[in-house]
Amino acid sequence: MSAPSKKAGGNAFDPATLPLRSSRLLYESQSYRVVARWVVGLFVAIVLAAFLPWQQNVQGTGVLSALSPSDRPQTLPSRIDGRIERWFVAEGQFVARGTPIVQISEIKDEYMDPEVVTRTREELAAKSSAVQDKRRKAAALAEQIEALEDVLELKLEQARNKVVQLNAVVAQVTLEDSIATDQFARRDSLYRSPLGLVSLNDLQSSRMRAQSASAALVQRRNELLNAEIELRSLEAEYREKIEKARSDRSGTLAEVGEGEAEIAKLRNKVSSLEVRQSYYRIEAPQDGYVVKAMRQGVGELVKAGEPIVTVQPATPRQAVELYVRAMDVPLLRAGRKVRLTFDGWPALQFSGWPSVAVGTFGGEVAVIDQVASTNGQFRVLVVPDPDDEPWPAQLRAGSGVYGWAMLDTVRVWFEIWRQLNGFPPSIDPSAAEGSTGGYAGGMTPAKGGGSKK
Repeated sequence: MSAPSKKAGGNAFDPATLPLRSSRLLYESQSYRVVARWVVGLFVAIVLAAFLPWQQNVQGTGVLSALSPSDRPQTLPSRIDGRIERWFVAEGQFVARGTPIVQISEIKDEYMDPEVVTRTREELAAKSSAVQDKRRKAAALAEQIEALEDVLELKLEQARNKVVQLNAVVAQVTLEDSIATDQFARRDSLYRSPLGLVSLNDLQSSRMRAQSASAALVQRRNELLNAEIELRSLEAEYREKIEKARSDRSGTLAEVGEGEAEIAKLRNKVSSLEVRQSYYRIEAPQDGYVVKAMRQGVGELVKAGEPIVTVQPATPRQAVELYVRAMDVPLLRAGRKVRLTFDGWPALQFSGWPSVAVGTFGGEVAVIDQVASTNGQFRVLVVPDPDDEPWPAQLRAGSGVYGWAMLDTVRVWFEIWRQLNGFPPSIDPSAAEGSTGGYAGGMTPAKGGGSKK
């Protein structure tokens, strides 16, 4: 470019003219307008975004589990003290229900005899035979008691008849004695009369008959007394025999009872031994996979109750265990929708805009614990949402999960204001049917984004 002429304005490099040219160049620049437009545009975008709908949520973290306790990983323990003899499976192997997993041998002295069940059965049979003999003895004693009672009744009848007969004989002899005494008295009176009507021989004969009658009366009375004594002693004798037989029978029945108690104990022992032998082999309780062996090798000793192996059921009904704060629990209820992201599964999540979230999966609240866990939070079980995309088949139990339950739809500005003030999420009463409500005394936003007391 040619140098400016002096006529046109003097020297182009005149220092007096340089500040004017710089100011003129700055004034003519358009960059500030671009920046201003961007600032205004961003401000307008932020203001407009503040009025966009935002869905409040309750967030929590947890792990993937199963809804039913029977579908969760099971640790199989040893139910007896023993020694590992053999492993039938390897870790990661699929096992059907009833498949043997590990063989255990006995280490207690009282059970080490391989024929202990057979010998106990023989002892049971011997005791049963002894009890049967005791029962037969008791039955024989019962028959003996019945026979003694029959004999006693017969003997008593005979003794009573004898007493009755002797009573009649005594009565007859008493009459004869009275007649003989009376005859003797009359003959003695006639003999003593002055006329002497009776001879001395007749008097002596009459005296002898009277004495004989008196002696016969004493003899018969003695026989009657002996018969009565025999009647009483006979009853006492047989009663003693009967009572002794009854005592023997009672003792025998007591032995039978003791024997039956021992038989019951032996039967219990046989059953316990049979059940104990079934504990020597630990089997899979249901179809599943061997996850981990807690005890390794062969020959290792295990105690009763110690875990040996963990089995994961093959087809569990999956559920997520989410842990939420106690302040958020009243906002949840069964059936509320939940969005989930799983560890190791790519996801682009927008908790306030679930419709644009990518890689998240739907769920429903199934169970809310009535008591808090040890960490002070409440556990919530979430199952797959039947109306949403199914969960990935590659998920494994124990995987980490992040989830949020959908609540009210509010404006973005209100959610920012709520977060800055630390208020809990609010909830529309009509959407919280079955729940206990939201923040007591707090603010509940309107659908339009405003607030009301």
